[in-house]
Amino acid sequence: MKAAHPIFVFSPGRRVLPIGLSLLALLSLGVQPGLAHQSSPSSEGETAIHLEKDDLGKDIFKVVGWPRVEDARSQVRNLTKTDWQQILAVYVELDSNLDASQMPPMVGTYRIEASELIFQPRFPLEPGLDYRATFDPTWPPKADRVPTHMTATFRLPKLDATPSTHLLQIYPSIDVLPENQLKFYLHFSAPMSRGEAYRRIGLLDEDGQPVVLPFLELDEELWDREGRRLTLLFDPGRIKRGVRPLEEVGPAIEEGKSYTLVIDRNWRDAEGKPLTEGYEKSFRVGAPDRKSPGISSWHLVPPHQGSTEPLIVDFPEPLDQALLLHLLEVTDSDGNTIVGSIGIDRRETRWQFTPQQPWPAGDYLLEVGTTLEDLAGNRVNRLFEVDVFERVEEQVTRETVSLPFKVQ
Repeated sequence: MKAAHPIFVFSPGRRVLPIGLSLLALLSLGVQPGLAHQSSPSSEGETAIHLEKDDLGKDIFKVVGWPRVEDARSQVRNLTKTDWQQILAVYVELDSNLDASQMPPMVGTYRIEASELIFQPRFPLEPGLDYRATFDPTWPPKADRVPTHMTATFRLPKLDATPSTHLLQIYPSIDVLPENQLKFYLHFSAPMSRGEAYRRIGLLDEDGQPVVLPFLELDEELWDREGRRLTLLFDPGRIKRGVRPLEEVGPAIEEGKSYTLVIDRNWRDAEGKPLTEGYEKSFRVGAPDRKSPGISSWHLVPPHQGSTEPLIVDFPEPLDQALLLHLLEVTDSDGNTIVGSIGIDRRETRWQFTPQQPWPAGDYLLEVGTTLEDLAGNRVNRLFEVDVFERVEEQVTRETVSLPFKVQ
C-alpha cells in the first residue's frame, strides 16, 4: 500500500456534513457568549432563543419561556408555512448590514414539544456561517398590537481543516488475490464520515481505466461501531457461477490481470476533514479459490509449561483477518476459556495467542468457529457458492470444530 494522488473522477453521491460541532453562540438578548448547544440559563418567565442538538444530533432552534405557546399549540393544524415564519424565522446571515426581511428564511419543520417552540432546518448548519433567528413574542397579530421581534445570532466557527486522519491498513495484505476475492477491509486512524464510501473508492484495471461497478453498493455502509473499519464487498453476483451478472458481465477482477484499489484523499472523516493523503493498493489476480479452508492442514506450535509463550497456528493460505480476531479461542480440559491477546501476522497466514497467565501443563483445545472464511468467502463448513436455507432457531448457537494440543 502506498500514498497516491487522485487519478480518476469519482461518481457523485450524497452530501455528508460533519457532526458533533462545537457552536459559539453570540446572543443579542443580553446573554454572554457561550456554547449554543449548552442552553444559557434564563430567569423564570424570560423568553429566549437557543440553538441546540436534539436526541438524534440534529440542529434545532428552540424558543423557551414563551407565554403564548399554548395559543400556537391550539392552532397548529391551521398554521401555514408563512404563519410559522412570522412567528419564528431563521436566516443565513451572509451580510450583517442586510435586514433579515431581505433574505429568504431557511426551510424546515416546526413543532411544539412541551412548552417549547422548535424549528428544525431541513439541511444541517454549516461551519463558518452566521445564523440569525427572529421571533415575534407578540403573536398572534392583532390590529392594536405592534409586532416586536427578538433576534438571536449564532456563529458557527470554522472547522480546523488540517487533515489528521489516515488509512492504516487494507486487508487482505497480500498482493495476489483469488479471482473470486470477496471483500476488503479498510482500517482508518479515526472515525470516518458515512455515505461517501462508494464515491471515494475506485478500482482501476492495468490500463488505468475504472472497473465498472465492481463492488456491492449498499444503502447502509458496513462500518464497525467506531466508524474506523469499512467492509467493502465485491458484487457477489459477479463471483458466483451460474448467476446472471457473472455470465453476462463477467467477474469484477480476472485471473492473470493486475488492478489498483484507489482511495480518494478528499474522503472526509467524521469531523469533515479530508484524509492526509490518497492511497493505492496494487495487486495481481490468481486462480479462483473454490475449496474450504480445512483445519486439518493447520500447523500448531504449542507453548511450554510455565511460560507465557504464544500458541502459534500457521495456515496454508491467508484467512479473513477480521474473523480471525473473533472466531478462534483457547479452552482448557474443563472447557474454561483461556484469557489472552491475539496477534495476526505473516499476511494473515499466522495466528498467535499469548495468555495473560503462564501456561499450566495439560490438555487444551483450539476452538474454531465454522463461519471462519478464506479470502473467497469459503467457510470451514461450506463453500461460498453453496446456498443453504437454515431453520431459524430461537437461540443463536455457535458451531465450532476443535484442534487439540498439549502443554508439556
